[in-house]
Amino acid sequence: MNYVSTRGGAEPQEFCDILLGGLAPDGGLYLPESYPQVADRLDEWRGLSYAELAFRILSLFITDIPPADLRVICDKTYTAQTYRWCRPGRDAADIVPLTMLEPGFHLLELSNGPTLAFKDMAMQLLGNLFEYVLEKRGETINILGATSGDTGSAAEYAMRGKHNVRVFMLSPEGKMSAFQRAQMYSLQDENIFNIAVRGMFDDAQDIVKAVSNDAGFKAKFKIGAVNSINWGRVAAQIVYYFKGYFEATRSSDEKVAFCVPSGNFGNICAGHIARMMGLPIERLVLATNENDVLDEFFRTGVYRPRATAETHVTSSPSMDISKASNFERFVFDLVGRDATIVRQLWREVDAGGSFSLAGGPFAARLPDYGIVSGCSSHADRLATIRDVWQRYGQMIDTHTADGVKVAREHRVAGLPMIVLETAQPVKFAETIREALGRDPARPAELEGIENLPQRVEVVDAAVAQVKDIIVRHC
Repeated sequence: MNYVSTRGGAEPQEFCDILLGGLAPDGGLYLPESYPQVADRLDEWRGLSYAELAFRILSLFITDIPPADLRVICDKTYTAQTYRWCRPGRDAADIVPLTMLEPGFHLLELSNGPTLAFKDMAMQLLGNLFEYVLEKRGETINILGATSGDTGSAAEYAMRGKHNVRVFMLSPEGKMSAFQRAQMYSLQDENIFNIAVRGMFDDAQDIVKAVSNDAGFKAKFKIGAVNSINWGRVAAQIVYYFKGYFEATRSSDEKVAFCVPSGNFGNICAGHIARMMGLPIERLVLATNENDVLDEFFRTGVYRPRATAETHVTSSPSMDISKASNFERFVFDLVGRDATIVRQLWREVDAGGSFSLAGGPFAARLPDYGIVSGCSSHADRLATIRDVWQRYGQMIDTHTADGVKVAREHRVAGLPMIVLETAQPVKFAETIREALGRDPARPAELEGIENLPQRVEVVDAAVAQVKDIIVRHC
């Protein structure tokens, strides 16, 4: 399986090469040359363990790692011990248990990993893949990433102590919850470096892209990426769409809908690809918070990223994003994989502008991809957290609440709706207390994490300052 850039200016490469590289040299994102078709394998895959299902799906995308080695990596990654923070009464061996709130309306629990967020589902795999490939090649890598909350801690917990890997993680200063900051900044591992940027997530993400686009610096310091721009992340996330589908249905003739809280479009991009592969997804429901750039596109055909000053700071901070990196992958498919068009569109975006597909042939294709959308406000998520707690006895986090709110608006009779849970409530305790007047439970191991010593370097939103930190520690 070879991979091509959305902007058409990079030679096709195999999985292990793009795993370590992140962005393509032309600034685009990698995608498979074609999506494998698996509709005839669904019955065979139904009932497989999560690790085995991951192996079967990833084998279609990773053809340059021997199958026996890839199976070992999947078995090492998806264990009940790693994903043990399940709700009471759930079996950790399921890895991603499905909770029925009411007939036809479900939560897919994705936050049972070490950092209590869905990002662990892919990041733990990525950590093991990085270690395997680097050891085989005798290489080292310096991972540069940006986080609005959960990606950073998931990456650091996946990479901490790994041989031949350093992690430089950017985050917006003061914009994450206290628990999220503590998860990252309290790590004392010598290969982990936290950098707080004075600005918003988009400022941090722009710095990561700028450094990655500096070919000379990237090569000299062996810069890699673990953000959702890394195809390995998206590939790993495809797996739980299949698992959720199998748990919610009895036969492969049935269709479902998934609702996905979305900021950077990575999570729902995996659902889009699962659908393209033949998983019977009738519709994908995209949920945003007050930063509704993606909702605006799917309603109007206009993609209009906001300036930093226009980005809202919300109580679902992991979605406080106005430039959705993975959206480029979807648009690449939408425009018939015409890299010339993608280059033209993102030339406008990279210059601080916007683009419109409204009224043209590509807008007419949008319904074929089954994506609908909606948005949620602070008042909406408070009301949804209260309602889900009172009605079902389930406590959900703020991002999942955005998903539940929008999912309810797009329910179709007879079509099972599966909301992707994104994090455990303790990560956003302040808002849970506001909604319910009580503290969320947390694993005993994480009691008092906010009081641990923290290690972080604060910088301006300046590429040069971040480069200086990388040079200093390398």
